[in-house]
Amino acid sequence: LLDDMTSIFQSESPKGEKSKRKFSFTRKKSFDSSECNMATTKKKQIKMTRQKKKLFRSNEPLISVMVWSVNNSIRELENVNIPVMLMPADFKAYTKVKVDNYLYNKENLPSKYKLKNYCPLVFRNLRERFNVDDEDYLSSMTACDPISSGLSPGKTNAKFFMAHDRNFIVKTMASEDVEQMHHVLKDYHQFILECSGVTLLPQYLNMFRLTVDGTETYMMIMRNIFSTSLHIHRKYDLKGSTFDRKASDKEKAKAFPTLKDNDFRENQECIHIGSEAKEALIKRLERDVQFLQNLKIMDYSLLIGIHDCALAAAGDCGEDSVDLNFDEELENSGGEDDDQVLSSSGEGPPTTPPQHTHNNTHHTPPVDVDPKFDVYALKSAEDAPNKCIYFIGLIDCLTHWGTKKKMAQAAKTVRHGSEADNLSTVNPEQYARRFMDLVNEICQ
Repeated sequence: LLDDMTSIFQSESPKGEKSKRKFSFTRKKSFDSSECNMATTKKKQIKMTRQKKKLFRSNEPLISVMVWSVNNSIRELENVNIPVMLMPADFKAYTKVKVDNYLYNKENLPSKYKLKNYCPLVFRNLRERFNVDDEDYLSSMTACDPISSGLSPGKTNAKFFMAHDRNFIVKTMASEDVEQMHHVLKDYHQFILECSGVTLLPQYLNMFRLTVDGTETYMMIMRNIFSTSLHIHRKYDLKGSTFDRKASDKEKAKAFPTLKDNDFRENQECIHIGSEAKEALIKRLERDVQFLQNLKIMDYSLLIGIHDCALAAAGDCGEDSVDLNFDEELENSGGEDDDQVLSSSGEGPPTTPPQHTHNNTHHTPPVDVDPKFDVYALKSAEDAPNKCIYFIGLIDCLTHWGTKKKMAQAAKTVRHGSEADNLSTVNPEQYARRFMDLVNEICQ
């Protein structure tokens, strides 16, 4: 209508002259009740709901962020389809989360923190191969405060934590270890596929980088080698070397010391598992050690925990400490000069953990193992002089035979001369031969 009226007035104006008359038109809009209803329906109706499950938060910011990170790593994959096969890009992938001005539960969680979750699809696949259920894993890591074992007195100053039900271990890592892990992860994953998860190598389950208060911390989560229910009476870290492989007096003074090769021989210890079990153990270790040798990895150790059934029956379960089975499972990547991880200082006792059917008290120790959780366990032979249950696994599996180790070997060879062959720092081929000789010697 406006266009028609404009054309009419333009036609009435004298030719060649511009009309000086000005017209203004106001478009009136009638009220339409349907539009009002439409505007009302577009308004969002926010319904407040309670959080389904309140996650545990530690008083220590780093632990709280770690617990949050484990939960986030599991939940963010719930709606991701499981790929038929992993692609090369999955071994370089990562996810990042940056949290700023976080207000919920701010008493325990910092207001600012960052998470970098490395290779989430790869580690989910590894958990499946190791028969670790994601919900059980999540409950173990987030339901209660992890147990801290303090700092390692070695070169790395690594921190160790253990899940409240003792199923999993958390270890802080150096950036060099993260780089090495990325370097071997593809081969490690392929090896786990080939052996169907049956291995004595560490079972890696998650790897993070956490940034709290401007400080970056790398963390690796692994399965605990030791039992979740049986008390470990003696513990050895064996490398096959004899030079400087004796626990110090300071280490022996601890409630749960980590003994070494020379202590094993002095105590006349022996792994009495029978010829058939020995053959299976040797075969499995040979495959694992060959894998490490191919990757030019050395300086690994055989961690042995011994549950003495006679001592357990007599009621000797050691001190009632939350950390007796944990001192070093525990990958101490600092090398041969590192002492073992400190025992728990007992500060900040954890909240009461939920009850688990596989966690028995130490006062009435069971005589059997749970194959679902005690995957590293071996029973002694029927004719063994002393009934024991052994927990055996490989640790320290990220030390690469590179320039740094070669220079260390050269320096120690000059310093110690004829004893150089007994040093821990030798090439991977020699290290593997000496390591397997040790295993053959101590097993019967």
